[in-house]
Amino acid sequence: MPAHSHSPGPDTGGGAQPPDPAVVARRRRAVRLMLYVLVPIGLATLAGLVVLWPSGGKTAAQQAAESFLPPGTTYPEATIASLEPYQCAEATGSAPAQTCATAVMVIGDGAGAGDYVQVDLSADVVAEGVQVGDELVLNRDPGTDGGDAVYSFQDCPRGTPIVVLALLFTLVVGAVARLRGLLALLGLGFAFVVLMEFMLPALLAGGSPVWVSLVGSSAIMFVVLYLAHGFSARTTTALLGTLFGLGLSAVLGAVAVAAAHLTGFNDENTVQLLQFDPTLDFSGLVLAATVVAGLGILNDVTITQASAVWQLQEAAPAAGWRELFRRGMAIGRDHIASTIYTIVFAYAGAALPLLLIFELYQRPFWTVLTGTEVGEEVVRTLVGGIALVLAVPVTTLIGALVATAASMRGGPPGPEPTEDDREAQRRRERLRALREQAAASGPAASGPAAGPPRRDPR
Repeated sequence: MPAHSHSPGPDTGGGAQPPDPAVVARRRRAVRLMLYVLVPIGLATLAGLVVLWPSGGKTAAQQAAESFLPPGTTYPEATIASLEPYQCAEATGSAPAQTCATAVMVIGDGAGAGDYVQVDLSADVVAEGVQVGDELVLNRDPGTDGGDAVYSFQDCPRGTPIVVLALLFTLVVGAVARLRGLLALLGLGFAFVVLMEFMLPALLAGGSPVWVSLVGSSAIMFVVLYLAHGFSARTTTALLGTLFGLGLSAVLGAVAVAAAHLTGFNDENTVQLLQFDPTLDFSGLVLAATVVAGLGILNDVTITQASAVWQLQEAAPAAGWRELFRRGMAIGRDHIASTIYTIVFAYAGAALPLLLIFELYQRPFWTVLTGTEVGEEVVRTLVGGIALVLAVPVTTLIGALVATAASMRGGPPGPEPTEDDREAQRRRERLRALREQAAASGPAASGPAAGPPRRDPR
């Protein structure tokens, strides 16, 4: 689902001129040409959703997870009524003493609402500066055989700031991007539905990570792109480029994961998944993550290139596909350069604590770069980067070919005009403009001195 787009939108603002009927006709013809490719892909995506959709029964991982989480567990919010700190660890060397606390809390919701319970708070929670009157999220284990419920600290509540930021984000998007921005948010919601209802359950059920990720990502892109950017030749061009990038990510990812011997066991979450279901394809999960991670950035680049090509074609209808491709790639190269920085620094920011640990260990740079923790992300970034870079010329070429074909009335495109042809065309246009100006001047312009001197347009 698209995160953002640098592409210009259609001329729909106030005071804009209505679109040229010839331009509209060309775009519709272009869409028909591209639908010959997109319709089979769309049908294959629907078939993949039907075949790979999980049955709905509990997977082995879900059944194993239930033993770690007793049935009936809830997460009520509670307010601290009293707080009694105590020292839970003495100072050792450079490490200071640690202070824990025992809190008496009032349950605010759920089955035990209004009850007073005692909960131990660890040193890291106390260090956050909790005070009497603060709210915390607790874990409520209902107990077995009629026993009393057991409460423990779960987390700090973040619902209010997240809701406020989400509303502010929606307002800002609506105010700046207007309907298109709101439709993009709607598309983002659809993407999460596909991720949560199809892709994750299918992966847990043992589905092929390659096909699950490709089918799910393709379904997301079909809906998100047309919903956010409208059904047009530009959007269809971008969709073709995006699907190419996703397919390339899957192919390159499969080769890279096998060649680099990536097992997927680079954090404690994967190890926990292994405990729940050791039959999962963890190397395949690395590949699936590579495909999904490329969705947003691929959408951004392809929609920009598609917009550039179609805007260039409208500005210069006589330009051939080679000229459109050359000028479109001039824009694409700038976008590629900036996107490379985006990919790398986005990972560096997300992995900053891990990088700090490596800095403390003083490991050799090459050892860190090729190790399990960082090496997996490096391979994933490089695979996504290759697919992203190659999607730019492919999208530009598709747009240039289709835009040129759509402007034709029939027959194959003629040879590219030479510089002499272009100069002769400019002279003819200047002469035509002079004659129209003389004709508009009326009888006074009919004298010998009024008309423009006759020149050979060639």
